[in-house]
Amino acid sequence: MIRSAAYRFIQHSTGSRRGVFTPFLRLSTDASTIPPSPQNPFSHQQQPNQETIRGGEDEGATHKERSYRTKVGSSYEDEQARVLRAALSHVPRLGWSYSALISGARDIGVSPSIVGSFPRKEAALVEFFMDDCLQKLIDRIDSGEVLNELILSDRLVKLIRIRLEMQVPYISKWPQALSIQAQPMNLTTSLKQRTALVDEIWHAAGDKGSDIDWYVKRTVLGGIYSTSEVYMITDDSPEYQSTWNFLEHRIKDAFELQKSVQEAAYLAEAIGTSMGSSIQGFMKRVFQG
Repeated sequence: MIRSAAYRFIQHSTGSRRGVFTPFLRLSTDASTIPPSPQNPFSHQQQPNQETIRGGEDEGATHKERSYRTKVGSSYEDEQARVLRAALSHVPRLGWSYSALISGARDIGVSPSIVGSFPRKEAALVEFFMDDCLQKLIDRIDSGEVLNELILSDRLVKLIRIRLEMQVPYISKWPQALSIQAQPMNLTTSLKQRTALVDEIWHAAGDKGSDIDWYVKRTVLGGIYSTSEVYMITDDSPEYQSTWNFLEHRIKDAFELQKSVQEAAYLAEAIGTSMGSSIQGFMKRVFQG
């Protein structure tokens, strides 16, 4: 599925696969990927220095060394993801915490010292969860099971509900997650992740607009998602039925507001046209009188 412009931009800016943010950096860089510098325009070419004079033995060793470093970096990154995924099972009891990360590392038989390499610790855990939920939502959408024969408003309600239901196992600790996301050092990533989520929902619902209305729609839907998310934290109704009713009403209100704004615009245009005709008629009478 081809995603919208904002989704592709976010995907490109993070260098991640399918738009899902990755909070890790590779630990090694292959020197062959570095472009030639102005001082040494032939840096990609083999130079007749002492290294190359010695023959292919050292060159082969260097290639093996690079391959080893790349492999180690990749496996280490995968290991971090495994720790974060294992840590999620401890969040309902320990919260979005350092302790949950340590427990996740122990679950998969990894030294807890790996947690020290995570950027922003608890924030990495929340961001991993947000990425994982977005990927699961995308998979549900791509499977074709979600939006069969639904009108636009119902599609939006269903997509938001599917996403919010992923937070149910962690709902008692979700205020802590919101607090972590709101911290200045984490806010940029949090906004990017929520932008990607809202953009994916609109795109999946069938919106392909590219004008100023594109921004308005996403701003409104982002507000609806956030207010429903907060409402859900205090909802003690069976299976969060009050939250889903709240969500449906907010979506309905938004569509009615859009209709009202359009009607007001049409009315203003009609009044303007009428007033313009009246003024023209008045001016004709003045100058012909």
